[in-house]
Amino acid sequence: MTVYTKAGDKGTTSLCVGKRVSKDDIRVEAYGTLDELNAEIGVLTSLLQADSINKTVFPTAGLISFLQEIQEELFVIGGELAVDKLRSAEVASVSQLTEKIEASVDKMESQLPEQHHFVLPGGTLAASQCHVCRTVCRRAERRIVSLSTHTAVSSEQLAFINRLSDYFFILSRYLNNNGNISEKIWEKTCR
Repeated sequence: MTVYTKAGDKGTTSLCVGKRVSKDDIRVEAYGTLDELNAEIGVLTSLLQADSINKTVFPTAGLISFLQEIQEELFVIGGELAVDKLRSAEVASVSQLTEKIEASVDKMESQLPEQHHFVLPGGTLAASQCHVCRTVCRRAERRIVSLSTHTAVSSEQLAFINRLSDYFFILSRYLNNNGNISEKIWEKTCR
């Protein structure tokens, strides 16, 4: 079997139930941006694995495992967004994973210096990639919020995506701190 079907050659794609929509449909934008986020997390895990092999950072096995758990959940959410009319009873709960993210943020943040300024993205490659994940996550959140003006979207999923972007911000700071990389801060005020 080949990967191409030619069914989308005219700018449409199928939702999970077979309904065809334009490839720039708001629903496709939402789950497509989650797919992009998932790919960016894949790059992050590859960078962390390389750092761990090169012994340039602390052991990252638990962190990589947690990121893979997040990736799996993003696939679930993306699949649910790809269904035209999903009943609320069919939506998987993400509250436990959201709580795990919050606990992880709290733990990492307790080990970091207090933040008084905006942090410029940068530092280690993995920390920089966290910022890419954070910004793609924020875009996914915006796309899902836009979708929610047309159809029901799980409030748990919105909270999960919102918390996830916070997680990537703190993880970036944490990786730089553990790598003895000074944060670059933006000291100017908004005009």
